[in-house]
Amino acid sequence: MKIALVGQPNCGKSTIFNSVAGYRAATGNFPGTTVHLAWSEVRLNGLVADLVDLPGIYSLTPTNPAESATRKFLLHEDISLIINVLDASLLSRSLELTLDLRELAIPMVVCLNMMDEAERRGIRISSQKLSELLALPVVEAVGRRGVGLRQLFREGQRQIHQPPGPSEFIAWHPDIEASVRTIQELLDANSPPQRLPSRFLAIKLLENDEEISREVESEASDEASRLRAQIERTHGRPAESVIMSERHDCAARLFENSTTVTRPRPDPRAAVDNLLTHPKWGYVFLGAILVGFFWGVFGFGSLIERAISGRLDLLTVQLLSHVPKGSLEYSVVASLMDGVQGGAGIVLPYLIPFLFGLAFLEDVGYLPRVAYLMDGLLHRMGLHGTSMLPIILGYGCSVPACLATRILPSRRDRFLASVLATLVPCSARSTVIFALVAFYLGPMWALGIFCFNALVVIVSGLLLARVWPEISAGMILEVPRYQWPSFRALAGKVWMRLREFVVLSWPLLIAGSLVLGLGAYWHFDHYANAALRPLTLVLGLPASVGTTLVFGVLRKELALVMLAQALGTTSVASVLSA
Repeated sequence: MKIALVGQPNCGKSTIFNSVAGYRAATGNFPGTTVHLAWSEVRLNGLVADLVDLPGIYSLTPTNPAESATRKFLLHEDISLIINVLDASLLSRSLELTLDLRELAIPMVVCLNMMDEAERRGIRISSQKLSELLALPVVEAVGRRGVGLRQLFREGQRQIHQPPGPSEFIAWHPDIEASVRTIQELLDANSPPQRLPSRFLAIKLLENDEEISREVESEASDEASRLRAQIERTHGRPAESVIMSERHDCAARLFENSTTVTRPRPDPRAAVDNLLTHPKWGYVFLGAILVGFFWGVFGFGSLIERAISGRLDLLTVQLLSHVPKGSLEYSVVASLMDGVQGGAGIVLPYLIPFLFGLAFLEDVGYLPRVAYLMDGLLHRMGLHGTSMLPIILGYGCSVPACLATRILPSRRDRFLASVLATLVPCSARSTVIFALVAFYLGPMWALGIFCFNALVVIVSGLLLARVWPEISAGMILEVPRYQWPSFRALAGKVWMRLREFVVLSWPLLIAGSLVLGLGAYWHFDHYANAALRPLTLVLGLPASVGTTLVFGVLRKELALVMLAQALGTTSVASVLSA
């Protein structure tokens, strides 16, 4: 049994998913956070089901690959229940997707998420009245605080196997309804049993949906073409726009009949936003935030490193005091402790603050503002500000950054943004910069490296734009409200990104340290370093660090830790300057 979480971008689907299934999907306060399907098996009152978090979609007429993935899942998978998550503070717009989903005739529950934000804006929603008008169950919730989620899934369990009933309130213009019924009757009479409801197919045929047109009989498709031309003559617009307007009008009437709008409460976030997106001061604050971010990461990282390294040094001395010096046991213990100390004392102290800082900027809602500020520069590359989101995500990991390019409209934009996202230093490379450059030369040198890297990204983007020129469409980006992220959400996101290092890289680091230690004990490392000497000579590095480059190919942060192991000291600066 499959339960699908469906909603428009930034409505809080992933937050609800993580609240129920544990932190398994990336969440962020910017549109397009979910760019792939997140699955989890959940148990609801004794019922086992697959809960699926689908990428955000505005309608069942997709405009990018992420939306196409959602539509494909909804049309081709056997779904037992749809939980349609709505941003209650944007109810009228959100209901347009609800009306679209309703035509699929799949059991559905409407979740009015972010009810606290709606009330802050003076929007009072009668969920009971809305439920009557939609002929669907409606549940109020505040996903980030877990409010209403038990009731949501309890109601969902009751609705399984109960498709949406008829609603007298949901009605379109008479000539549009007549056209839909004509095609629907033709499909029911002449076509074999369809896997999708005939009304949904009729609407999509009128919208000139290519995929649906290929699946139905030619007679129904020809009749749809005739009626579509008739609608366009009558209304003077494309039939797809007419149907979209009907859906918009129906959503507006649902909003008006179920909602009371009062005076909103004062919100200081508007004044903050005016400063952070100011044509001049916005860039000043952007620079200050970035400098503060790097100073904060280095400051916290160095404090944690000193505290942990001192304790691990004492533990290493105590353990080595129980084995004969120069023996094989001594080399094994020393090597294993070097691997443990490398991960706990060098990598984690800088990696954890970096990931927390990046997660905070994502969840507080600042990244879309960065995209807005950088739109002018990116337009010179033939891109627009939305491309900034995958590039920024590249500072965490290149893989989700490349996946995030699916929110971009064209193949060319996705390719350019993917290339640029891989050029920024990911969290592994950033750890090397913080732990090596910032620690020994100072944080401003580390900031200089990041600035130089930004220059490389800009120049590369300009060159790629010349190789593949294309006029980019203007940016349309939904800028979400600021919100203070919960520590649980931040910790979950950090752990999801940190888990790869703890589960994969750290054991590999300890094993690599053991290999280097045994190689030094049996003098095998000399042969490897001699084979790599031409490379280390060109780079101006000591011969003893040749083997660390091999580990650096596997994981960037491994090279940093194995460097200390190969040199026999953590005082890298003194060795390299000798």
